[in-house]
Amino acid sequence: MNENFDVIIVGGGMVGAALACSLGNSPLRVAVIEQSTPEEFNAEQPHDLRVSALSIASRKIMETVGAWQGVESRRLCPFQRMRVWETAGDTEFSSAAIDYPELGYIVENRVTQLAFLERLQAFDNVVLFCPVGIKAMRYTPEQSSSAGTVELNDGRILQAKLLVAADGGQSRVRQLAGIGVNSRDYQQHALVIYVETEYPQQDITWQRFVASGPQAFLPLTGHFASLVWYNSVDEVRRLQALPDAELLTELYAAFPDTLGRLTAIHGKVSFALKCQHAQSYVKTGVALVGDAAHMINPLAGQGVNIGLLDAAALAEVLLTAERQGESIQELQVLERYEKLRRTENLKMMTVMDAFYHVFSNDILPLKFIRNLGLGLAERILPAKNKIMRAAMGLEGKLPKLARGESIL
Repeated sequence: MNENFDVIIVGGGMVGAALACSLGNSPLRVAVIEQSTPEEFNAEQPHDLRVSALSIASRKIMETVGAWQGVESRRLCPFQRMRVWETAGDTEFSSAAIDYPELGYIVENRVTQLAFLERLQAFDNVVLFCPVGIKAMRYTPEQSSSAGTVELNDGRILQAKLLVAADGGQSRVRQLAGIGVNSRDYQQHALVIYVETEYPQQDITWQRFVASGPQAFLPLTGHFASLVWYNSVDEVRRLQALPDAELLTELYAAFPDTLGRLTAIHGKVSFALKCQHAQSYVKTGVALVGDAAHMINPLAGQGVNIGLLDAAALAEVLLTAERQGESIQELQVLERYEKLRRTENLKMMTVMDAFYHVFSNDILPLKFIRNLGLGLAERILPAKNKIMRAAMGLEGKLPKLARGESIL
């Protein structure tokens, strides 16, 4: 039996669920397909290894669609300061300098996803299919009534005018639509280490740059933190294989004294660093959001944030088109979304890529440039404030939801 929708979102992770919530209570009938149900949250559980630094813009999106309460009722760690430094230069950013209570929030990815999924249950026009796998998909842009068909493992068949790829960097929907990617491997891995600290919850996140790659500290609630150690593939594998006591010794030797005393390691995971950008975000009846459209260097934690901005922008474009009597699957409609997001995402990707390459080496001319840059950022207040606002997601052309405005 076929079920007809206006929009099928393939992937109910943070970005896919955010898009569904953004379309909630609208005239569009929306299906969300997610393969696995995230584990329910329990405050007694240890922190997950996968966390993100949610920006102020991301919080506004979540507040506007009614999902932020789901984060606050679970667990988050706000931070007011951000420090960036290397051997001969450093700068510290403070939310107080631009009259904001916080710069951002460290939140476990599962908590963010659960908050969105919980919220979308309140919308009569949104149907969540979870947990369920996909048996087959068909892309038929020549059909005006259904550009996409998804057959689920349980036998149900869903059809929609628009297929949205929110299914990650290896997106099946993107491949089905024949959209290519430009990608580059950084030849480095990041090792994420979940630690218990002597210090209680801190209000600062920091990154230090050394020749082998960045080192980062992300505060969590209580006496816990997440450390990120960027290094060569072989070195990360060696570090990950060490017993906890030996890894602690390595951390003390390599990380700055500001880390303080660590009392225990409670988990670790590594992943490859990769930059990837889809050659197009849209085709007739198809739109890409989040990692399906772009994978950015995780250096400044902007991957999830720009994905949520994608979701907010696409929802705004679709609802505007629907109100104007246009077909949401038409290429000329979907190109408005691409115009809003592609250039903004490319700018962020380019800046992060340049930042990574300029700081992660010991070439003398580049050392001079980066120390000069940190020094100028520290001394020139307008530039410093602009950098802060960019990190908070408050620069550039923002979707209405990111400005706290309704799109219904």
